[in-house]
Amino acid sequence: MYRQLVRDGQHPQALIIACADSRVSPEHITQAGPGDLFVCRNAGNIVPPFSQQNGGVSSAIEYAVVALGVRDIVVCGHSDCGAMKGLMTPEALASMPNVAAWLRHSHAASRIVCEAYPAGMDPKDHHRALALENVVVQLSNLRTHPSVAAGLAKGELRLHGWFFEIESGQVLAYCGEAGRFVPIDESEDMPVAHTPAQRIAAPEMARVAVAAE
Repeated sequence: MYRQLVRDGQHPQALIIACADSRVSPEHITQAGPGDLFVCRNAGNIVPPFSQQNGGVSSAIEYAVVALGVRDIVVCGHSDCGAMKGLMTPEALASMPNVAAWLRHSHAASRIVCEAYPAGMDPKDHHRALALENVVVQLSNLRTHPSVAAGLAKGELRLHGWFFEIESGQVLAYCGEAGRFVPIDESEDMPVAHTPAQRIAAPEMARVAVAAE
């Protein structure tokens, strides 16, 4: 099998950006084999917004889309996430300045939960809401990457948001149309977080082409 993987090269079906938590293995969750997935893992399943400063996550995204031609990208959060606990209790990160700096990419999710959710939530409910909102925030960050934006515009890419419940083994998927997470049903199509983007100037360009003829 491995000789064949070397001979034929890799042709992964999807890029999965997941948390580095040792209990969350994308290959195990999806029952995928070697060569099926291109995986990028980090604390908090974070996707920094695109910038000119190079980074490992940005490079993995660009390589997966441009070089490997993946058609699906999944951002996968999970229950009992230590990164989300760090967002809830920033004082616990005093001795981990690098972790605290990394989690700034999730501050939007923290702000949403603090200001748009009921005050005085149970800590467990607060944590779950934060982890779910973080997946949606990272999907928005993902769309700022040029290769992703172009792939969506060409209709060649789909974005997915997943939430893995460690305690039950269930995977929820974010349905962009409904605006909520739903259980994945193998008998139905996979919910999509972001469908291919519309090309705003497409109708205008069509009129120009007709006029030129």
